[in-house]
Amino acid sequence: MFKKILIANRGEIACRVIKTARKMGIATVAVYSDADAGALHVKMADEAVHIGPPPANQSYIVIEKILAAIKATGAEAVHPGYGFLSERADFAEALAAAGVAFIGPPASAIRAMGDKITSKKLAAEAGVSTVPGYMGLIDDARHAVKIAGEIGYPVMIKASAGGGGKGMRIAWTDAEAAEGFERSKSEAASSFGDDRIFIEKFVTQPRHIEIQVLGDSHGNCIYLNERECSIQRRNQKVIEEAPSPFLDAATRRAMGEQAVALAKAVDYASAGTVEFIVDGSRNFYFLEMNTRLQVEHPVTELITGVDLVEQMIRVAAGERLSLTQADIGIHGWAIESRLYAEDPYRNFLPSIGRLTRYRPPAEEKSATGAVRNDTGVFEGGEISMYYDPMIAKLCTWAPDRGKAIAGMRSALDSFEVDGIGHNLPFLSAVMDHPRFISGEITTAFIAEEYPEGFQGAELPEELLRDLAALAAHMHVVSEARAAKISGAMPYHQRQVGREWVVTIDRKPWPLTLDSGGNRSDVTWPDGTLATLACEWTPGQRLARARIDGREVVAKVNPLEGGFRLRHRGADLKVSVFTPKHAALAERMPVKLPPDTSKYLLCPMPGLVVRIDVAEGDEVFDGQALAMVEAMKMENVLRAERKAVVKKVRARAGDSLAVDDVILEFE
Repeated sequence: MFKKILIANRGEIACRVIKTARKMGIATVAVYSDADAGALHVKMADEAVHIGPPPANQSYIVIEKILAAIKATGAEAVHPGYGFLSERADFAEALAAAGVAFIGPPASAIRAMGDKITSKKLAAEAGVSTVPGYMGLIDDARHAVKIAGEIGYPVMIKASAGGGGKGMRIAWTDAEAAEGFERSKSEAASSFGDDRIFIEKFVTQPRHIEIQVLGDSHGNCIYLNERECSIQRRNQKVIEEAPSPFLDAATRRAMGEQAVALAKAVDYASAGTVEFIVDGSRNFYFLEMNTRLQVEHPVTELITGVDLVEQMIRVAAGERLSLTQADIGIHGWAIESRLYAEDPYRNFLPSIGRLTRYRPPAEEKSATGAVRNDTGVFEGGEISMYYDPMIAKLCTWAPDRGKAIAGMRSALDSFEVDGIGHNLPFLSAVMDHPRFISGEITTAFIAEEYPEGFQGAELPEELLRDLAALAAHMHVVSEARAAKISGAMPYHQRQVGREWVVTIDRKPWPLTLDSGGNRSDVTWPDGTLATLACEWTPGQRLARARIDGREVVAKVNPLEGGFRLRHRGADLKVSVFTPKHAALAERMPVKLPPDTSKYLLCPMPGLVVRIDVAEGDEVFDGQALAMVEAMKMENVLRAERKAVVKKVRARAGDSLAVDDVILEFE
């Protein structure tokens, strides 16, 4: 077995590999760019080597710098994680030439499966179902339009190399095909150094279901069931689960056997994933093979008990698989929620900055449930604009799907993140969505259920009433403490009342509260009674309460006269008034937000790639105005209506913050 391995990656996946290596008694080497000098993976590793400036194409994907780090530290093997160099055959070959083991598949398998065009041809030859498409290279935008028309819209335009949703566009018209080709080609060149593009038929209303495979260099290969990855945004997975709520045993077996057949066709040895799209009749079609560890591998580990990173290391060391297909079962249900540094209230655009608060729920494991959080950040750390916006993967396991969802709800309620925009509210909202709960999901779930973007969840009346009672209890606790201030005049002790009116987004909830320490008895105007128990004290940012046996967990920020409460995807401004003050508050005017309709504001922190208009130009609804790049994704900003450009406030190459003005209109 290896004595020392280098992890050619960063963030969450580097930390994940270090944990398993440590468990196996293997020393680890981290590499880092200038932006990651204080990163968690650097702190966790036994050694760390600086490899260059923040941009990945000057550090993490420069093979020569990785080789130099290997030589300097004496590492015997390299784990590439996912992304970066993980699917670069030339990297695996360079390691082999240097006498260093690659903890991944053979270079020949990477080359065959990493190229989506070649992989589809090989899949067809191996008897795997494939999607209709054009497997040749596309010359230019005009050629892309011609091919798309021949296949029939809608089509998927995809980069031949890479993954993670980059270099992918869906086109429904000739215009979208032309623009999608240009954007996919540009993103692919920037992210992967390979701008080859191909086009295939886009299957409408599909599910994205993938099969985990594991092989060794002795000809053994097994599959470890499937993962449902249909909850996606911009072709990037957001929530995954294992097993799929849609597959039956026969389909699972057929997909697994085809995945193994494909792996054996290229002499695959290591962990890998064969991705399929599945229609409503359980017909499945090969999508691609990822010749690396997947981001969502923890859910497979949770239902099988197999440490995939450990197996990858053992296979790379020449060991035979100790598992057979008969050893692989399905034990319970697991769900993964990806925590992204993206603002759901701004159409999920990237957010960067410092994590002023980062408190994940406690990890635990028992026969009735488990919580696991794979992360690469810490409180006080900075989210960089140079890398992928995912900062953690929160996973829950339970004996069945319903309990796994309930566990995820509770874990998300307890997850505290401040300082950046993040998608925790959206993840919480999905866990309560009837369509997700039923399992009736497709890759169009987010687009169909949130067509206007995410604006926060609407909570049911019963839950709002519970939150009103909780806010009143916290207010009384705060008032009672304030009443005990020392130095008060004799016989002038402050009295805390019983009658309160709680307003949630200006809707009143009158109640009577008889409070005694950590317990309050609540009486509603209709005579209904409730008992609330809560050990919250002023200053705590998380309130845990039981209201008539129901658990309510809310994130708390103090406001003048009340609180900001965040719970289950809702972000609420809650005020607590005496009845007299409530009557006066109803007469107060509502402050309106400033009018920004005459400005094009930068929706995310990023780099201006280009400005498409000039001062004096007349623009029309839908016209491209500018392009901003953030976290390797190119975002085209378009006009919402007809207007005339009065002033151009930014230019190509400018680094902008959120809401910086790009254009001003007349």
